[in-house]
Amino acid sequence: MKKLDHVFEVIATTVNDAVIAAQHGADRIELITAIGEGGLTPSLGLIEEVVRAVSIPVNVMLRPHSRTFIYNAEDLRTMLADVRYIRDTGANALVFGALTPQRLVDTASLERVLEAAEGLPMTFHRAIDEARSVHEAIETLLHYPQITTVLTSGGKPSALEGETDIATMVRRTEQTQLAVLAGSGLSLESMSTFIAATSVQQVHVGSAVRVNGNPLAPIDAARMQKLNEVVRQAWA
Repeated sequence: MKKLDHVFEVIATTVNDAVIAAQHGADRIELITAIGEGGLTPSLGLIEEVVRAVSIPVNVMLRPHSRTFIYNAEDLRTMLADVRYIRDTGANALVFGALTPQRLVDTASLERVLEAAEGLPMTFHRAIDEARSVHEAIETLLHYPQITTVLTSGGKPSALEGETDIATMVRRTEQTQLAVLAGSGLSLESMSTFIAATSVQQVHVGSAVRVNGNPLAPIDAARMQKLNEVVRQAWA
């Protein structure tokens, strides 16, 4: 699977979010609910409406609760049921992550989800930032061609703090199917220097494009437009 060159991904929690993001430069949507909890699986109706409303790819969060990234058998059954529905909506990819109690990538759960996805690509999300080592986790994820993207802040609370590790991850994945998608804490003011420092080809934003930077507020078209211009200039 060919790796995409540059991707500006924006979190959407409503149809209107997705439409505004698409109109003002987003290359891809990450569709979630419960943004204040880091994102949970959105409803089937919302997925269908967003896929219908925009022409850009829509990646859908697969996360049944925000308690932990360590899932039990009931959690896994819930997620597998959700995958079967999401698969048929026209969504572009799943956004998923799971860890073992030892803070390693939970390959058993991962393989069950990938199998249920029937070829639908996957972004492994920021569960990686709670792993024992982000670099060890990357080595595990590289064994799965269906995983095309890893969303990360470099194992730190924000991507700015994880800048050095993200740059290392970008270099490690350069000739692979896996793209590093940097997210958490990126802003209009920090984006250009961050992209230059890390050489990252994909960035992910939520609060940065919302009214007053409030994660619970709608996407602000003017902020969205301005950040899109900054991102494109940084990649020029």
